[in-house]
Amino acid sequence: MKKPKLSFWQIWNLSFGFLGVQIGYSLQNSNTSTIFESLGADLSQLSYFWLAAPIAGLIIQPIVGLFSDGTWTRWGRRIPFILGGSLISALALALMPNAHLLLAFAPLAMGAFILLFMDLSFNVTMQPFRALVADMLDNSQKTKGYVVQTFLINLGAVVGAVLPLILTYFGVSDEARPGEVSQHIAWSYYIGGAILLVTVFVTAFRTREYPPEEFARYNDETLEEVCEKPTFMELVRNVPKVMLQLGVVQFFSWAALFLMWTYLKPAITGVVVSHETGELLSAGQTQTWVGVLNGTYPIPACIASLFITGIAARWGNKLVYAVCLLFGALGFAGLCFTTNQYALMVPMVGIGIAWAGILAMPYAILSRAVEARRMGVYMGIFNFTITIPQIVVGLTGGVIVKYLFGSSPMAMIALAGAFMLLAAVSVAFVREKE
Repeated sequence: MKKPKLSFWQIWNLSFGFLGVQIGYSLQNSNTSTIFESLGADLSQLSYFWLAAPIAGLIIQPIVGLFSDGTWTRWGRRIPFILGGSLISALALALMPNAHLLLAFAPLAMGAFILLFMDLSFNVTMQPFRALVADMLDNSQKTKGYVVQTFLINLGAVVGAVLPLILTYFGVSDEARPGEVSQHIAWSYYIGGAILLVTVFVTAFRTREYPPEEFARYNDETLEEVCEKPTFMELVRNVPKVMLQLGVVQFFSWAALFLMWTYLKPAITGVVVSHETGELLSAGQTQTWVGVLNGTYPIPACIASLFITGIAARWGNKLVYAVCLLFGALGFAGLCFTTNQYALMVPMVGIGIAWAGILAMPYAILSRAVEARRMGVYMGIFNFTITIPQIVVGLTGGVIVKYLFGSSPMAMIALAGAFMLLAAVSVAFVREKE
């Protein structure tokens, strides 16, 4: 028995809450390095603070996936986790800009604790969205479902990245006192938390998940199979082969992204000049422009996502995936040779196209190879392929930039380009289930 076809707006509502989660993530990606620099961290320490996100994902996502697979309530299977995580996420966003007030004698330690707390809650909220799309859509609509999710993720990334710029336009200061977070970043975090709650509530109250009997019928399984609870190790032993193949691609692509998020701001500081005056941007202007750049690449990602479904239907998911990653490699190369602030937006177009492919194509490929009743936990296990490369780079990044590249953050951007090229090549070894 096939699942009923959902309308565009029903598919939209499935992932609308992800818009708010991504606003929070975007704020974090654009401002974490600056916040920790203001709290006293130096360049060689930044990658260690960025470990909070992948460590949280590594631990939490498989656990949430496993428990949500076996959670059958009148509110649904995934929605309770989405709601609970969103409340904690909003609180963490409100606390982050105030780390220096909460523990004045050790602001770095408090900032690190809140960052870990934030990432744990983000992952609790985010993980069920991946499984929810696969739960509710049949194979003919899954690529469309993940592309719509990608569009919303990128829209959220744009909003989160440009919030500080918008606030400075309305007169909120972008200058920070020593040891404090600037007001335009602080208020961006407060607003981002409020939007996160509103969007998650839309998904929670506009989506009706299938009850266990109906879910079993739609997936040609018995109720006993749907409610079966295997051990985690049994699930790991039976991981689909395509997940391992995709894992190689994921390793290189997410390592590249992690390098960009960590080192983009220090890489362009003291290098990029104002288009109007030809003078170097100040520290505050540079940080604001990093937000603009982080808000630039999701825009072409949004546009690319509008065409991915049709192109993939004709040419296949793998070809689309590889081409997207090649655009990303070209984008990173462009960042290494550009100093004009507006010209930096051009390489971000290539990175944005890669970002669209990374967010949609591996999930479209994987969802067809995973049993429906195990979708949550396998999506959580698949998150290992996102978190492990970030942990590896986070642990080694400080040593690499200091001892191999002479403390040159721009060299780390070049390394990101090499990783993205390797990711594109690795797609050739993925064997997709028809």
